[in-house]
Amino acid sequence: MSQKKTLIKGAFILTITGFATRIIGFFYRIFLSRSFGEEGVGLYQLIFPVYALGFSLTCAGIQTAISRCVARKSAVSKHAQAKQILYIGMSLSVCLSVIVMLLTQQNAEFIAVHFLCEKRCASLLVVLSYAFPFASVHSCICGYYMGLKQTEIPAVSQLLEQIVRVVGVYLLFLLFTSEGNPPGILIAAAGLTIGEMASAGICIYMLRCRQKILCPPAKTSGLSIPSALTELLRLSVPLTANRILLNILQSIEAVSIPVQLRTYGMDTSHSLSMYGVLTGMALPCVMFPSAITNSIASMMLPAIAELQAADNRRELNQLVKKAAGGCFLLGSLCCIGLLITGRFIGTYIFHSSMAGDFIITLAWICPFLYTNSNLISIINGLGKTSQSFLFNSISLTVRILSVFLCIPFLGIKGYLWGLLASQLILFLLCIYYLTKKSHIL
Repeated sequence: MSQKKTLIKGAFILTITGFATRIIGFFYRIFLSRSFGEEGVGLYQLIFPVYALGFSLTCAGIQTAISRCVARKSAVSKHAQAKQILYIGMSLSVCLSVIVMLLTQQNAEFIAVHFLCEKRCASLLVVLSYAFPFASVHSCICGYYMGLKQTEIPAVSQLLEQIVRVVGVYLLFLLFTSEGNPPGILIAAAGLTIGEMASAGICIYMLRCRQKILCPPAKTSGLSIPSALTELLRLSVPLTANRILLNILQSIEAVSIPVQLRTYGMDTSHSLSMYGVLTGMALPCVMFPSAITNSIASMMLPAIAELQAADNRRELNQLVKKAAGGCFLLGSLCCIGLLITGRFIGTYIFHSSMAGDFIITLAWICPFLYTNSNLISIINGLGKTSQSFLFNSISLTVRILSVFLCIPFLGIKGYLWGLLASQLILFLLCIYYLTKKSHIL
């Protein structure tokens, strides 16, 4: 199959799956907001910075490294080496995840009080921590198949994770309600762990059925374990460091929003409610169409790595231009659509006029937000992970500055305009680098 057809097929599978999971997630958030209230959703959203930080430390960088290494190995038919990369990367990731799980459990109250500034999050963090080992297995296997540009297993596991999470939370809700004990938002944190367990299980099952590589590889023409580990670490260590630093910045941003809203004059309940509406309703709505662009971005990294390995400059340039142009066009159309329908979505679907106001303001970031994910993926595919880290850091710095400098005086709208400015700056930096430095666009 040609490079173009493989890319289109993979992106199509991931897009369909992405839309399905987002539709499920869309109704899931409606269920959460109506069952636990805006403040409950706000508490639930507060634990995601910790989840993202743990994921970054244990598997995000390793997953990307596996994907890129496997893509380059498969391009020159070194399949045994690609399998070893997966085996070693997954072992390393699981070990790290167990350590992070134990540390999170032991320090849950400290993290909740001193980092999240909300003691009620401690129990949610304990339940959430059990998801890390399963997320490591899931992400590493998905990274391997993304490197091979075989998207069926990542797509199935993503869909299964979402379905099991939602069904699990709903069944727990019915169980507690039937016994006369109104459930708390803790069951939503349990749903995250249940979903990761299911996705890891299906990934392991499919992997064993297809390739039988969960046992240490027999004598093959592959790399030695030290050589494979060195190759993997050479890429995964800077990627992991980058993701950790970026997530620390994102975490500072996330936990500071409710605090700065209180500085603006809101009480704790109102600030958490506003934070929950923004991150649990408005942002997911704006991000909904990005299922298409995220799918393209997932396929772009291995495709770029292969073309770079083959030194096919002409096809690489054409691929980048088409992907970036298509994403920007889609983002522009979504911007117009959300400007027209935003108030209706907020008022009649989420039963929150505040959500409608946020959606209309956030609609302006769509052209840049949807394109940026692909531009960053392209830069990572070229192996320039330090550049993508620098650009993301600058963008996040703008957002954090808007939290501390704008929210106390302008309220949440100061942050929303800071978010728009950060995406525009990231877009311009990526375009400049690919045009002037890499001579691709």
